[in-house]
Amino acid sequence: MKEALLLIDIQNDYFPAGRMELAGMEDAAKKVSALLELFRNAGKPIFFIRHLSTKSGAAFFIPGTSGADIHVSVQPLQGETVIEKHFPNSFFQTELLSRLKEADVTYLVVCGAMSHMCIDTTVRAAKELGFTSTLIADACATRDLKLKDEILPAYVVHSVFMAALDGMFANVMTTNEYIS
Repeated sequence: MKEALLLIDIQNDYFPAGRMELAGMEDAAKKVSALLELFRNAGKPIFFIRHLSTKSGAAFFIPGTSGADIHVSVQPLQGETVIEKHFPNSFFQTELLSRLKEADVTYLVVCGAMSHMCIDTTVRAAKELGFTSTLIADACATRDLKLKDEILPAYVVHSVFMAALDGMFANVMTTNEYIS
């Protein structure tokens, strides 16, 4: 079993003053940073996933803007893999699958944003592609959602998605649980 860390969409637009600020993104990034350090020290593969919007009229992750850049708290080092995507699923129309296979990776540790969108679709796709995944809940973030006239708070959205993915699609745990 060879393990790799996937850091999904930890980009400036999701942080305070960004175009799509997420609840708890700064706290999640601190957890991601700890995981990143752990993987670097162990010499394990790390894959940064960076979303670039190609859709006309996109509101965030616009190519060429600082909002689309990977946040300074988790900057890739020279030689670390950065994969660009244009859809929520990190595998869809990207080289992620081929790069994971090249590295003989079978086990993924997933973190990033947004819990209800790119994290959800990527973890589900990973399962369908034969990977075993651990999803680090406190190293992910999301935002409030609206359904008709009801506002669903980010913590509820996040919890529901973590609960839905736990067991069938991933082993959901905290950073401290994973590290220990």
